Amino acid sequence: MNRVLYSLCGSNPARPFSPHCWKVVMALEHKGLAFEEMPRAFTAIPEIEGGATATVPLLNDNGRLVKDSFDIALYLDETYPDRPTLFGGEGGKAMARFVESYSLTVLHSAITRIAVKNIHDIIDHDDQVYFRKSREARLGMPLEEVAAARDEEISAFPAKLQPLRQMLKVQPFIGGDGPLFADYIVFGALQWLRITSGSTHLEADDPVSLWFERCLDLHQGRGRSVTAA
Repeated sequence: MNRVLYSLCGSNPARPFSPHCWKVVMALEHKGLAFEEMPRAFTAIPEIEGGATATVPLLNDNGRLVKDSFDIALYLDETYPDRPTLFGGEGGKAMARFVESYSLTVLHSAITRIAVKNIHDIIDHDDQVYFRKSREARLGMPLEEVAAARDEEISAFPAKLQPLRQMLKVQPFIGGDGPLFADYIVFGALQWLRITSGSTHLEADDPVSLWFERCLDLHQGRGRSVTAA
């Protein structure tokens, strides 16, 4: 059996950093499914599987191609129902949809402003040209102007995690006693921040930090396989 996950990296293929790809890495580990991760640079993505996708993650599961992190998680639960569930039923899917929306609209926007210049600096020249053009169009300003406000973004970041912090007072994971895909969604965001900027920018005794450390330890410490910047 051949199972390949295409993910995203900068100049160093040993340091994949995409939050969406990390969700799928953790989901595959959760399911106990063997796979090979094949990180690719931004400008190499159109060459994957003969042009099968414009974005990663892309999973090739023995010839079946599945893209989009959430769709991959749904596929894994439907295709391998005898292995640990990623959602725990329809309610868990609905919860994960909410967590995904929260992560994309609140966390990702903040992390982009904190780490965008870091990301630019760890990718190759051709990728830098693409990245600068696309991100400056999205952000409406030069990367250097975004980076100039980085300290303010870092100071404001912990408050954006207050919903998770409040919930962790009564349970160790978003999924309850153990992790579900909803945990991997937020983990992916903070892992992206950790790998590209060197820190989650949270106090060590913050309940979210403690939860993140638990997630890093999951699946034989897969999350620790890539160190902080």
